[in-house]
Amino acid sequence: MREDYIRQLLRDVKEGAVSEEDAYEQLKELPYKEMDFANLDNHRRIRTGFPEVVYCEGKTPRQIRDIFAELAKHGTVMGTRATERDFAAVKQKLPDAEYHEAARIIVSKSSIDAADEPIGNVAVVSAGTADIPVAEEAAVTAETLGNEVSRIYDVGVSGIHRLFARLEDIRKADVVIVVAGMEGALASVLGGLVAAPVIAVPTSVGYGANFGGLSALLSMLNSCANGVSIVNIDNGFGAGYTASVINKRQKNND
Repeated sequence: MREDYIRQLLRDVKEGAVSEEDAYEQLKELPYKEMDFANLDNHRRIRTGFPEVVYCEGKTPRQIRDIFAELAKHGTVMGTRATERDFAAVKQKLPDAEYHEAARIIVSKSSIDAADEPIGNVAVVSAGTADIPVAEEAAVTAETLGNEVSRIYDVGVSGIHRLFARLEDIRKADVVIVVAGMEGALASVLGGLVAAPVIAVPTSVGYGANFGGLSALLSMLNSCANGVSIVNIDNGFGAGYTASVINKRQKNND
């Protein structure tokens, strides 16, 4: 549920366009909607600036379908770590839903949010092609939450001239997300080259001593570059969400 929706509803009640009883019916599911298997946080957008996001892994397709159907009443809905089977179930109730295969994200867009202006620009930079699935999770998340996104992929340190060729494009972003596996060095390199906040995402891409992304995570945590923050291994969603929070607060302060 959106803040502007509630404000308009209160104005309508004050002006007599909507009765108190009708307003109560519209607001009675605030702050949450109770279902047999979930309590949906309809109040989250008002508290945090963004609506609840569905983590699909571990839920049944039927549960995901019904959660999407309820949340879609209040605006755009996004579900992460989703499968094709989950998407097929959501399409039963929301035919306009889209599935971003590389990102494993389902998005059901709402006309309620369509008129919103972009909140900022995010550059998503991947070290290698193998990092793209995590980078896409970050990119689709940032787009769905209202950012303009630039994708700059396969510019890792093993061929650093590729990065320099795109550096001016990266510097135009309000927030830079760096996605890298192996030794995770790209985050430190970019952290020393751009003025924007850098959010580093270690990935599980790499050989045995990569330890499923732990080596990249530790390298990023030990970065000597200032302004680099780190999210969990393969957590593209967390990076895209955090970038959106930064941009939204900046826009609200302008």
